[in-house]
Amino acid sequence: MAYTLALRPLGERRTWTVVGEDYKTIAPVEEWLEAHRRYWSPNTVRSYATSLAQWWTFLEQRDETGKWNAVGVPAVAAYLSWLRNGRAVEHIITTPEDGPEATTLEARLGALISFYKWQDAVNDVPVAAKILRGAPRRAPARGLLSHLDARTEPGSSSLVRVRAVKRRDRPPILLPQQVQAILDGCATYDPAAGEWVGNLRDRFLFALLAESGMRLGEALGMRIHEFVMGRGGTPHVEVVPREDNPNDARVKMLKPRRVYVGSDLERLYADYLTHVAMRAADLGMPIDPGDPLFMNLDRPPYLSALREGTVRDKVAALKRKGKGAAEWTPHWFRHTHATALLIGGTPEWVVSRRLGHAHVQTTVDLYGWVTEDEALRAAANWKNYTNGWKVNVEAL
Repeated sequence: MAYTLALRPLGERRTWTVVGEDYKTIAPVEEWLEAHRRYWSPNTVRSYATSLAQWWTFLEQRDETGKWNAVGVPAVAAYLSWLRNGRAVEHIITTPEDGPEATTLEARLGALISFYKWQDAVNDVPVAAKILRGAPRRAPARGLLSHLDARTEPGSSSLVRVRAVKRRDRPPILLPQQVQAILDGCATYDPAAGEWVGNLRDRFLFALLAESGMRLGEALGMRIHEFVMGRGGTPHVEVVPREDNPNDARVKMLKPRRVYVGSDLERLYADYLTHVAMRAADLGMPIDPGDPLFMNLDRPPYLSALREGTVRDKVAALKRKGKGAAEWTPHWFRHTHATALLIGGTPEWVVSRRLGHAHVQTTVDLYGWVTEDEALRAAANWKNYTNGWKVNVEAL
């Protein structure tokens, strides 16, 4: 069985590789990963390594690792069947109830095709040519003079496909009462005691995601001083790209931006920072403005940067308690934030800049339905919900 293995080369960030059943690095996979590590985020490397570890396990069970560079459509089709059947057998009459989703199978197939396309280009491995024949899945409409534009030339598609699933027309969102339930499920303020009860760090994290529209990786990569208090002006957070975060958090496209927030979140930040300072004093450990904003406070390694896996565990615990929608993830806060701002009348170009989209068209494609949905506008008091989300348009 092949495994993904996390490692941290001296002086570099954590990464992943794949080892086989003999516990040796699988050379062709490692060669491919190494060629892309500087361009992929750590999470992308981990995802691709996981996909190739499963492919190599499949080949090991077939005793065909020596033929990895000569497989064709039958082997790849059998691999998808093997994944559907719980990585146990290639063919089964009934479908397992807990089989992987179509999107997961698409990701596994996509990684495999990427691997073989690179091997074909670099090492003349012919597998890609065997599985990438046939007409494109969606041939674009071509004009009379389309032959003059190389961009309209359609590419090959895979002969092995995953049954397409209908994607949501709209990104999933949380209603205001669901956001509030998640926040209160983390911590609530006790006026009688004059203090927060529960996990204040988690409440502040989810409140920040809800009010700023930041990605989870962007929030986990923040430093303490990058939440700038208003001091008479509008408070804001600085989204700063860096590649040396100890928890491997990353700003997408390495593009910095400033996001203005409301006074309620500013007060929550002040309470959280006080809590961090008191906890650090109890531990006898110093803190610095350049330290991670979100850190481990209740378990070792103390004051180390909070990792994404810990947040996922917290989300799972909240869902078990019925907090929020049944399938919500931290990214739903981002969709909720954009939706609420657009319903509140914020221009699309402002929302695009606030979210850090490369192009405003991305925002339009994702959230263009918002201004047309009067039913949602009537279903919840979104404008009151967003009153505290101050956006300084001129500063953008």
